[in-house]
Amino acid sequence: MTPFWQQSWFWPALIVVIGLPVVLLVLTELQSNLQRRGNAVWKIISLLRNMIVPLVAILILSVQVTQAVQPKQPVVSQIIATVLGFLVIVFVLNGVNVALFTNARQGSWREKLPSIFVDIGRIVLIALGLALVFKLVWGADVGGIFTALGVGSLVIGLALQSAVGPVIAGLFLLFEQPFRLGDWLDAGGARGRVVEVNWRAVHIDTGNGILIMPNSSLAGASFTNLSRGGGTFSVTTSVTFTTDDPPAAVIALLQRVANELPQRYPGTTPTAVPVGGPTFELTFEVRGPAIEADALATFRLWLWYAARRAGLGLDGDTTDDFITPERISASVAAVAPTLYLTGDDASALEPVVRLERYAAGETIIRVGNIPNAVRFVLAGSVELRVPLDDAALPVGRVEAGDYVGQTALTREALMTSAHALTEVAVLVVPVDVLDAIVRRSPKLARDIGDVIERRRSEITEVVTAQSTLAVRS
Repeated sequence: MTPFWQQSWFWPALIVVIGLPVVLLVLTELQSNLQRRGNAVWKIISLLRNMIVPLVAILILSVQVTQAVQPKQPVVSQIIATVLGFLVIVFVLNGVNVALFTNARQGSWREKLPSIFVDIGRIVLIALGLALVFKLVWGADVGGIFTALGVGSLVIGLALQSAVGPVIAGLFLLFEQPFRLGDWLDAGGARGRVVEVNWRAVHIDTGNGILIMPNSSLAGASFTNLSRGGGTFSVTTSVTFTTDDPPAAVIALLQRVANELPQRYPGTTPTAVPVGGPTFELTFEVRGPAIEADALATFRLWLWYAARRAGLGLDGDTTDDFITPERISASVAAVAPTLYLTGDDASALEPVVRLERYAAGETIIRVGNIPNAVRFVLAGSVELRVPLDDAALPVGRVEAGDYVGQTALTREALMTSAHALTEVAVLVVPVDVLDAIVRRSPKLARDIGDVIERRRSEITEVVTAQSTLAVRS
């Protein structure tokens, strides 16, 4: 009698008994480590640990146990091998997906690859995998199967050529690569961003919904790729003023407001021209069509406030209900204690001051300029910023009751810019009026001097802290 350790089943069974727990333990630790790090590979390791490895062990034992009884491979083992083959196909598909697409870097070809090519690749892998499984496990004639599928596909293709036509047109369109995911298209009057490319159509997000445009329509018509314009995108808008407004003043206002826009492409200059009557056309450059809507929204908001400060009639409206004698009187009364004014002195200030409003984000005063007035904040919040290494560093805030432009009294250039964080209302006191008040009230000069020194110290403290942080980094 042959010893049991010399039986054909002994060593495979021993390998399963000893190797299976070891492999499962290693895979468990690897899965836990990857899951803690947030790596998507842990899902593939989980499939390998929970399904494939145990099924391989079952298949080995099944083959060894039944081989002694039935030399020919039993149906049970073939079924187990088939299930294992399906799981291996799933494992390979998930592995390829994670390796190529899940962890794709932003902007790489893998991140921008249209989903239609990914689907084709999956189908090819599945077909090859199934053919291999049926060939190895069941001994099927794979060549005959593919021949039958080829003939059947030809018949179906002829019957469905009208439906397959858009797919073929889309494939040629995608091979040509006239656009990519994320590009902005202007096709047939519809403008939007490409968010998906599939077998049949291109999905374009127009901002008012998703436009489903068939591939055949895009392939057979002309369209404009707005994202391939050489780095900048021109934004053009028309605005209307009154015929009484001086064109030069309107053009200067439009260019000034557009030049302040944060969306404006650096190094470009906005242009404004009259196009007839009270209508003017403004053109400025932004980084891409995706920014156009935000840029126009900001421009129109800021222009409304700037036009009223300049006394120009945007959209033919020359009235401003904000500036009234009652509001001017109340504003003067609010700042009178700060200026040490009482009674008739405060009333005498009303004809020489003015009210201004600024939208959130607007620049009230700019660094490096010598202000010609002091602006007392009546409502809203203002942030002071100092330029540092091509950036603006916040150094403090000015709330209602405080003021900006205090160096108007000393005729010094501003060390900070003042930017409106919310809608801001200010009372503007011209520098010559302020000089007359200071001559009558030396306390005001001391107060303004203290404010200048305090803000200068704040600037020094913040800039020093930023420089120290940069050195440590």
